[in-house]
Amino acid sequence: MSYLLLYSTQDGQTKKIITRIAENLRRAGIECELRDLSTVKQVNLMPYQKVMVGASIRYGRFNSVLHNFVIRHQKQLNQIPTAFFGVNLTARKPEKRTPETNAYVRKFLIKSPWQPDICGVFAGALLYPRYRWLDRIMIQFIMRMTGGETDTTKEIEYTDWKQVDHFSEKFLQISCDKTS
Repeated sequence: MSYLLLYSTQDGQTKKIITRIAENLRRAGIECELRDLSTVKQVNLMPYQKVMVGASIRYGRFNSVLHNFVIRHQKQLNQIPTAFFGVNLTARKPEKRTPETNAYVRKFLIKSPWQPDICGVFAGALLYPRYRWLDRIMIQFIMRMTGGETDTTKEIEYTDWKQVDHFSEKFLQISCDKTS
């Protein structure tokens, strides 16, 4: 059995999350291929039993590579078992960690021609010292407006790893018998 796990990341947290998911799947005996969406132009998804896509938010938007991939591959994505997860700092608040309560993921799913079988939302990481000056100031401003951490010397990982592990289990349980 072979699964394809794709990701779009800004600062590396989405890659860290999907790598954890791949490790969980491999422990369950699943062969996984990890690929960065920014390097994937065209790929045949049909040889894979399942496909997962994870993407991060920056300034209220997913990277355009996610949207381009979904448009190009929507037919195949809708024919096989799939999962999607979004990563953002809004999800640092537990009440914003579901597709129904997270505005970014909800908006993506409403507009998307692809409807994944399962969806998740994970909190990302706040990595102030690693940001460029303008990003640091902008993110600090957003965090101030939303009641978040504003100390630019801090790095905080908000990701709930138990939630990530649970999502891995849910992905394993999706039936491979998807009818069109």
